[in-house]
Amino acid sequence: MVEAEATAHGVRTSAQKAGLVCDLIRGKAVNQALATLQFTRKTIARDLAKVLRSAVANAQQKDGFGGDIEQLYVSACFANQGQSMKRVRPAPMGRAFRVVKRSAHLTVRVAERPVKIARVPDGDAAPAKSRGGRKTAAQK
Repeated sequence: MVEAEATAHGVRTSAQKAGLVCDLIRGKAVNQALATLQFTRKTIARDLAKVLRSAVANAQQKDGFGGDIEQLYVSACFANQGQSMKRVRPAPMGRAFRVVKRSAHLTVRVAERPVKIARVPDGDAAPAKSRGGRKTAAQK
């Protein structure tokens, strides 16, 4: 199972705002996540889509990748707080208000879904289950 991640540092938004968009795509297939980000009306969605595409490209470069992007899904997506720029804004009567311009670190991790292999039963058939009601003599 191939797993890859991509990170963008210092994106100019707060981690709280970015986390709202991260919640939308966590656990979804890559193509579905990209479609969701394309139609999300948040500015951070464009940056998150860029990081997601980078994570997919990183997965394609890994050894053991099956080659099928349809098998990839977003296993983790989160936004951590980055550095904050402190600025001063003039206020009335000679005072000053502090303005904090926040940034975030975006991380997207993609993984390959495990392929489910159906088990073929041997020649023996499983006993039939009753649908409730009375039990037959064989079931007692």
